[in-house]
Order: sequence, then structure tokens, then C-alpha cells
Amino acid sequence: MLPRSRILAGIATAFALAALPSGFAAPPADQQREAVVSPAPASAATAVAPTAPATAPAAAAPVDTKPHNENGIVALVNDLPITSYELRQRMALVMSTSNIPRTPEMEKKVHDQVLEQLETELLQRQEAAKNDITVSSVEVDKAIQNILDENHMTLDQLKEVLRKGHVVIATFRAQLASQILWQKAVQEHYAGRVNIAPETVDAEMARIKEGANKAHFVVYEIFLPVDNPDLDDKVRKDAESLETQLKAGASFPAVARQFSQSPTAAEGGEIGVVYDGQLAPELNNALLNMKTGDLSPPIRSTGGYYILMLRQRFEPSNAQIVETKPSETTLPDSLPLGRILLPLGPKPTKEFVDKVMIVAQQIRSAVTSCEFASKIPENMKGAQYFALGMTRLADLNQETRAVLGKTESGGTAAPFLSAAGIEIFVRCDKAVVKLVPWSMPTRDQIEQQLFQEQISALARRYNRDLRRNADIEVR
Repeated sequence: MLPRSRILAGIATAFALAALPSGFAAPPADQQREAVVSPAPASAATAVAPTAPATAPAAAAPVDTKPHNENGIVALVNDLPITSYELRQRMALVMSTSNIPRTPEMEKKVHDQVLEQLETELLQRQEAAKNDITVSSVEVDKAIQNILDENHMTLDQLKEVLRKGHVVIATFRAQLASQILWQKAVQEHYAGRVNIAPETVDAEMARIKEGANKAHFVVYEIFLPVDNPDLDDKVRKDAESLETQLKAGASFPAVARQFSQSPTAAEGGEIGVVYDGQLAPELNNALLNMKTGDLSPPIRSTGGYYILMLRQRFEPSNAQIVETKPSETTLPDSLPLGRILLPLGPKPTKEFVDKVMIVAQQIRSAVTSCEFASKIPENMKGAQYFALGMTRLADLNQETRAVLGKTESGGTAAPFLSAAGIEIFVRCDKAVVKLVPWSMPTRDQIEQQLFQEQISALARRYNRDLRRNADIEVR
């Protein structure tokens, strides 16, 4: 077995706002208890056989409601079929969980990318089957529970997200099962071949110390390989399509999990911390010109095309930074504000109020701007957004002024309960980019990163060889 494996057993899927409950008007008193009870994890009886396509229950509504052959074959991979139903379900899953706008243009762009991903997964399942590698329903259940825990969701909320996208739970489980199988296949195939020697870690630590006085970056990536020079143009267009989806509001981690061909996809594309000069010159130059939260265009580099997202910039460790806490700042007389209201309905129970407050905390964590906040009612039935514009703080009540006093420019205040419901105020002024000094990672973190880099390269080669030797027929 691989030591200290970074190949995860569960793939966390980002659900963004779509993950939150769909409405906040309080149900009748006899239904409120049911509304807040968290269900138990999925049982073993709901496991998906990873080598078989998901079957559609009669009650499920397909994405495309036009007449069609439910199980028409859209591709053959070594004589094994991918059906039109599987393709439509996976497209619906991708668009629902990645916050990709459901438009004909976007569906057309997602179509080819999802089909290629299904082809790759089928090849990976075939490889796992050849080596007698299996995945149990318990492992899939655990992966789902990890996702629920990381996103502070219940199983009912997850099912509601899928139901709105016309996705059956079997499709979601099948994708998780395929990912777990591939992780196991890579792990078994390269067992004993990846060994990070202590002296290698020593050398890397020395090299990192040399860069301590350089800027560092927390970087996320989407990587699309160019396995054949003749496919360069196609891969570039695929990368540009993903860039379009991201700019339209798609979640970067979710898109990375679905489409990136780097093992970092298992962690939403997170590379980790790199410093100025560590990446290839073309990637490093892009980072130097990016601000926190920026997205790069597709960049041609070694092996294929990259899309980078800069999550955080760290200043050199010797930089002198003076930190000012929000409580130490003085608010101006007026601020541009947005207000999110989650109505509770008449006479809500304490249990129901507590449940919605949890949701409000999730919203606060997700909101990054007033523009972002304004789109919440589109995804959450019952939620309301009010663009208050420039507002005199003296006109606000004491509680509102108190929560705003603990915010920074561009920040979101803590939610609080009022007579109207649960309220969240958002500052619409320009956010101030914090300067954060970089600190040295631990020896274990460095060892993990070196391991991940090696296994990533080997996994890409393994996958490339599978596709190169496959017989794939698209219909």
C-alpha cells in the first residue's frame, strides 16, 4: 500500500448555494419536526454496482423531456456502452452541483466534456475489474457522509439538490464509486513504487527555506492534458469552455472535480502553497499578475492546458504587516448595504428557527459580495434580497449597527433574528485585501506534497496509457 496516501476515499462535491434548503417560510406546526430531522446515512441497500450504469426509476424526470430512446447508446468503450440516459444524468449532476447555468449553450458545451469523462471512467472501471478491485456500498456511504459533513448538509438536503436537477441518487453514487475505484487502482498499480526518502524531504525543506522571503500563493488548478499534439486545438477549446462556465458562476472546486485530469481534482483542484518561481515560468507569470480570487485564462504549459485560481496570496515571511481588527476600525456615517432576509413565517418553533440560523451561517460563509448575495433568491425559494444602496447608519437599529461594527469592508455581518425573520447584512464597499505573511510548512506537509506530486504524474501516465490503448467509438 502507498504510505501516507493522499488519494482520498471520498470526493467532496461543492454545492454552493444550491445545497441550501429551498424555502424558509415555516411549514405547519405538525410538519416542522420532520423538516429539521437529519436522516441517517444511506444504507448498504442503496449501493451502486460500479461497473453497471444507473437505471432510471419511473418517477425520475430526465433533463431532456423530449421523446428519446431512454437507453440509446452514445458511445462504446472497448465494446461496453455508455447510454444516453447515463449521459443526460451526468450532465444534470454536473450542472446542478457546479452551479452552471442551465442554458442550451452551456448544455452544449458541457455535453462533450461529460461524455469524455464518462469514457475515461468506464476505462478506469474496466481496469479495476481486470485487477479484481471492487468498492463496497459502505465505502460509498462513507464518501457521501464526508460530503454531507464538509458542506454542513443533511442527506435530505442533498437529495433535494439532486431532485431539483432531475438527478437520481444512483447517478451520484455511481460517480463516487467510480472515483473510489480509480483511486484504489492507482494505489495498487503503484504500490511500493512511490517512496519519499528522508533526504529528499531535507532537500525540499532547504529549498523552501531559500524561498521564505518570496511571495507565496494558495493555488487551485484545472488541468486538461494534451496527449497528442494533433488534439491541442480541441483541448484548448475545451479549456476555454470551462473558463466560460467558471465566469458564468460555476464553482471552481466542483468543475475541477468533474473535469480536471490531475489527481488534485479529488481536492477540488487545490495544489497547495507555492512560492514565486516554483511553478513553470508561464504559470508563475500568470500568478504574479493575479489578485486574490482571480481566475486565469487557459495557459499552455508542460503536458497540457491549465486554468488557475488564486485563492490567497501570502507576503514574504520578513514583510512588516500591521493588522487592524474590525473592532478597532471606525465605521463611516454611511455605507452601501445589501440585506438578505430569510422569513420564518408565523409562530415558528425554536427548533425551526435554529435550523434556519444554521443555514444563515452557511450563507454568510458563502457570500463574497453584494452581487453574489443578490442571486441568492434565484437559488433559494423564500429568501429575499434588498439592495439598500448608500445607507445612513444612524437610520439603522442598534442591533444592525452592532453587527456591522464587527465587519470589514466588503464583509458580511453575522446573521441575527428580528421580527421579520433572520437577517444578514452585506457591505457593498470594496473589500480590502489582507496582507498575510507566509510561514514555513511542517516536515509532514512537505512530505505529503512530494508524495502527491509523484503520484499525480504516475496517475496521469496510467490514465493516458488506458486511453491510448482503448477502442472508443462515439455515435
